[in-house]
Amino acid sequence: MRIETSFQQLQQTIEACVAVQSFKLTYDKRSTHTGFVRGEIYFFDGSILHLREFADVEFTLDRLMYTYHYIDHKNKFVFRYDNTGHHKDLKDTFPHHKHDGGTGQTIASTAPNLNAVLQEIETRLILPS
Repeated sequence: MRIETSFQQLQQTIEACVAVQSFKLTYDKRSTHTGFVRGEIYFFDGSILHLREFADVEFTLDRLMYTYHYIDHKNKFVFRYDNTGHHKDLKDTFPHHKHDGGTGQTIASTAPNLNAVLQEIETRLILPS
């Protein structure tokens, strides 16, 4: 796959989420198969998801770096998924983990994709009818 195709799929995932009000993404193509995307996704309740992904898509989608940082409408930290290698005690899923803003805990987590993160956010929101 080419990185442009991956960028397009990411945008389509966001556009398909009914809770999204708007979004702003910046794409940085590094090669035919690698690229970096960063941006913000704004939800109808005023909450925001900040995201960053660096991916290599030559054979499969390999997200070499990712961060999904979610804050509520009052700018309060809700959760963050990332694969920064600073929680070696979470051996089962290292380097993947989730920071929970409600408990202050860092927990083991598999690497979610953007669609899974958007679904998690949707479960927290009361969707308009």
